Amino acid sequence: MFGKFKPLKCREAKRALKNLGFEKENRKTRGSHEQYKKIDENGRMWKVTLDCHKGEVSAKNVKSMAKQAGVSVREFYRAAAK
Repeated sequence: MFGKFKPLKCREAKRALKNLGFEKENRKTRGSHEQYKKIDENGRMWKVTLDCHKGEVSAKNVKSMAKQAGVSVREFYRAAAK
């Protein structure tokens, strides 16, 4: 499954989250993990963890982030390309 999807650079993953309506949480964390959150129109809160310690996000981690965001992997990649 991951063969057709390429890793994303950190800035592309951040762009995807922004385009999907997520905002970075301003809390102090140690290391390379960042938290993004969004509250949808039904009042449900979505939280996504972004780990950029190697400069890019693997296709496997993109799949996990898409699931956390409540979107398909394709939608996540489309949001990164905008």
